[in-house]
Amino acid sequence: MRVTEAELPGVLILEPDVFGDARGFFMETWKAAPYAEILGTSAFVQDNLSRSTKGVLRGLHYQTPHEQGKLVWAARGRIFDVAVDLREGSPSFGRWAGVELSDENHRQFWIPPGYAHGFLTLSDVADVAYKCTEVYAPESEHVLRWDDPDMAIAWPDCGPAGPQLSSKDSQGKSLREAVLPTYRDDA
Repeated sequence: MRVTEAELPGVLILEPDVFGDARGFFMETWKAAPYAEILGTSAFVQDNLSRSTKGVLRGLHYQTPHEQGKLVWAARGRIFDVAVDLREGSPSFGRWAGVELSDENHRQFWIPPGYAHGFLTLSDVADVAYKCTEVYAPESEHVLRWDDPDMAIAWPDCGPAGPQLSSKDSQGKSLREAVLPTYRDDA
């Protein structure tokens, strides 16, 4: 597996080995020992799968307390995936990193606890799978505004109508208003 560090501490782009021929391909999406060595954890407690259509933007979601680390990949289609450092006191606080994930490039994106996560669907349909290090806790859930000018995320163009958002995501808080996780040097 090839591992590349993103522009933020602890955020990684993983490219698993893919074995393909005329019939299709095979790849391991997760295996405890090698992922534990790379990510520093193998303690995943929940798997999620979402399906979205083109132009849907989900996020930016995070939990505090009960911060989640997420290992994300596009099982079908293409997305632009984003992580934002929300660890107050972190040298990279408020900065973001983004990567295109697709069923063709097979990349995975590791987003450690203390980061917000969101993605924009670029293909007609995308199935996004992710493993989480903490269970979903609705009382701990927060949404960061996807278009906050203080973060200036360079989302791909969605056309004049902009992205499609859920009502929850359209009410996200700005970085200045957000409830923030505490920065830990070991994260």
